[in-house]
Amino acid sequence: MEEEANLEGSTNKIVRMAETEAQQVALLANASLLAEELLPRAAMKLSPLNQANYKDDYRRRPMDRQNRNPEQREWRRRLVNSVDRLKDSFCRQHALDLIFTEEDDSYLTADMYINMDGNMDEIEWSPSPIFQELYAKLNRMAGIAADMFVGRERFATLLLMRLTETVILWLSEDQTFWDDIEEGPRPLGPLGLQQFYLDMKFVMCFASQGRYLSRNLHRVVNDIISKALAAFAATGMDPYSVLPEDDWFNEICQDAMERLSGKPKIANGERDLNSPTASVSAQSISSIRSHGSS
Repeated sequence: MEEEANLEGSTNKIVRMAETEAQQVALLANASLLAEELLPRAAMKLSPLNQANYKDDYRRRPMDRQNRNPEQREWRRRLVNSVDRLKDSFCRQHALDLIFTEEDDSYLTADMYINMDGNMDEIEWSPSPIFQELYAKLNRMAGIAADMFVGRERFATLLLMRLTETVILWLSEDQTFWDDIEEGPRPLGPLGLQQFYLDMKFVMCFASQGRYLSRNLHRVVNDIISKALAAFAATGMDPYSVLPEDDWFNEICQDAMERLSGKPKIANGERDLNSPTASVSAQSISSIRSHGSS
């Protein structure tokens, strides 16, 4: 009985939940490595077909040899799909943790923008807390991933890219938010529009510098901004007449990133031209301004 109890105790330790960010990222790292490299390689070596033809095939790449076996190819596809679902679950859970309180109240509502124009207090401009927390979370995870994905940095980049997209897509598809912005009893005012624009600019800035600004994220953010500009224009005011120049937004975004990360600004405000997203981020939000005001 004592041995069984010890065995049961050790089993519980093996299957305990991954609760911290570091544990969850480690789980994803191990799962992806198993699904994409270790298990397919082991299956290929154990396959009778591959064992019989090993001498003939030793010059082929592992992927080439594996693709000759339809069953192994289907098996590998299922493994990759399982890891993909795990990544989706990871991103969805962390997005929900950012957006909602434990009482299911939302940190991201239309009121946080609409109410700004009724507030007489002096505004200290900064990205909204939820987007600051998103940036801080991505920074933490990037640090964790740097240690766990050595040689597999692209996987870490795609994971952070997907998490950012999950949060922004939720905002894009939140019908209650947009009903309040577009048709609510109180219109979106100049200060609220300025704050919303700043928040979206902040997302674009940190995603670009973090190298996870995907084309899809770029498109969704631009669409969101266009919806907010249209809602403001419906009040009869020109949105571009109340928005500062892009340099104003860029400076606030850079200051916020420096403060939250503890890292110095990029010299002269220049982007890393070696970034894989440089070609995307070159089309900044300013393109919306010039297009809308033409």
